[in-house]
Amino acid sequence: MNQNNEPSQITSEQWQLRLYVAGQTPKSVTAFANLKKLCEEHLQGQYRIEIIDLLQSPELAKRDQILAIPTLVRQLPQPIRQIIGDLSNQEKVLLGLDLKKVEK
Repeated sequence: MNQNNEPSQITSEQWQLRLYVAGQTPKSVTAFANLKKLCEEHLQGQYRIEIIDLLQSPELAKRDQILAIPTLVRQLPQPIRQIIGDLSNQEKVLLGLDLKKVEK
């Protein structure tokens, strides 16, 4: 149950998300803005976003096998999931993260 005594599909564990970008490109900025909005609407503060700039640390791309940018990687909850692009298609992002909004 959430604060309004409504059922919630979000577990009490914190979501750990990594967003791989290459500097402050328009796609990277858009991806972060879209991710932040989605998290605020659907995870109600139960998330942590880590931004990884591959221009500053290119070796970190190997860790999550990043082939394109921007790429979002859901570390927790398991299983690990990846979504490539600027995250503007909210339906696809919700499905890709296995996150559904509670219907009221």
